Amino acid sequence: MPPETSTTRRKQFLKPMDRMLEVLCGLIMVLTFTCSFSVATANHTEVRQLLIAALGCNVAWGVIDAVFYLMGNFAARGRGILALRTALRASNAGEAQGAIADVLPPFLASALTPADFEVMRERLLSVSDPPKRPWLMKDDWMAALGVLLIEFLTVFPLAIPFILIHNPKLALRVSNGIGIVLLFLAGFRFGTYAGYRPWRVGFCMVVLGGALVGIAIALGG
Repeated sequence: MPPETSTTRRKQFLKPMDRMLEVLCGLIMVLTFTCSFSVATANHTEVRQLLIAALGCNVAWGVIDAVFYLMGNFAARGRGILALRTALRASNAGEAQGAIADVLPPFLASALTPADFEVMRERLLSVSDPPKRPWLMKDDWMAALGVLLIEFLTVFPLAIPFILIHNPKLALRVSNGIGIVLLFLAGFRFGTYAGYRPWRVGFCMVVLGGALVGIAIALGG
């Protein structure tokens, strides 16, 4: 199987849908903290502890997400190598084409003709030094670090009011307001990417995010 280029890996890491989902997950997680917190009797120390807990939770999730990202890349390469071996050892073109189709997105595989698969099989047969085992490269580790930074930077704006505003109640309201705006922007971007009414999707994302926060709070999250 031809080696992946650096450009290809960057495109995979920067998939808009994956990044938007991580942004939404981070926002909902922090809003679950802030919306379940009562400021009526809270002092500065308790608010500070809330801030640390919310940011710490997102950093922890960022680490977990980064590890899952590395595992996913490792597994995807391993699956590709197995498919390559199957295609190279296949006794007929149909078996080889089936192995190739298994590692392609279903919609893409359904659009290809047997002639297209045959061209791909012939290209694979021409690989002189196919990889023997999956691996992780420097770009994978850098991308995993990027995942962690995205998780943290996404929710940091929600922490700024607690740093700049000494009134806990006002800081919480401003933080939640920022969270709502970010949910709308994420929904707007989601709608733009999906090709469906960005403004409507933005408002729907605010409603959906609020509902998910409410469910998380109700379940003790």
